[in-house]
Parts: sequence; C-alpha cells; structure tokens
Amino acid sequence: MLPDSIALEVVTPERRVIRASVSEVQVPAANGYLGILPGHAPLLAELGENELSYRANGRTNYAAVFGGYVEVLAGRVILLAEAAERAEKIDAARAMAAKSAAEKTLATPHTPDAEAAAARRALARAELRLKVAARAPGSAAGKSAPAAHSA
Repeated sequence: MLPDSIALEVVTPERRVIRASVSEVQVPAANGYLGILPGHAPLLAELGENELSYRANGRTNYAAVFGGYVEVLAGRVILLAEAAERAEKIDAARAMAAKSAAEKTLATPHTPDAEAAAARRALARAELRLKVAARAPGSAAGKSAPAAHSA
C-alpha cells in the first residue's frame, strides 16, 4: 500500500523555504511540469523557472521557483533551487518596480544585447513573482488560496 504523504523540502543557497508533508507536488521542471504523488519513482531533473504548487493538509500552496534541481526519492521530494519564494512572502510592490524597470530598459532604443537579455530575464522573473503573489492569502486574486506551510 502506498503512503498518504511525501516530505517536500525546498532549499536555496541562503535558506530552507518550504518543509512540509504533502499529498502531491507539481514541480516546474525545465521541460514541463512533473506531477509527483507518494510512491513516485526516483528521479533527478533540472528545474525551470515557474510556479510550484503542493497540497498540504487539504490546501493548495504556491511558490515561485527559479532554476536548480529536483530529486525524488522514496518518501521525499527535494528542490535545490537557485531561488524560491512562497506566495505569501513575495513583495509584490518590489516585483512591480522590477517589472517597470525592466520594461523601461527594453523600451529604450539601442539597448545593448547583454543589457536587453538581462532585462528580459528580470521581466520574466518579476511577472512570475506577481503571478504567484496573487495566489497568496489576502491578495486580491488569492483570497481563497490558503497559507503555505513552512519551517
């Protein structure tokens, strides 16, 4: 018989972002999403930059994940992310300011290629943060979304 839950841990070089017992995880891999349930086969995959979702205590929780690796082992899922933020911890005002700055850079004529590439990446990250932040409890779009569990 398969277990009812699996341990989820999301860590960055700076800190542990999430530690929870979950019933399912949707992981943004580099080439698409991985749905992971208890009893999943072991695997190692590269993370993409997108939204992570997981169900804990009957509630769906969200986080923004930016690159790294995911390892699935018996009874646990570990994301070693370059950066990650739980929805309720995202500073939407800061993300909006980053989005505006990136858009301004991209609208400037004759922006050097390297600067434009950095601005496109900053814009994508800011948009992802805003999307995930909207799912946080208390946000205009996230009033029905429950709080994430963390250590």
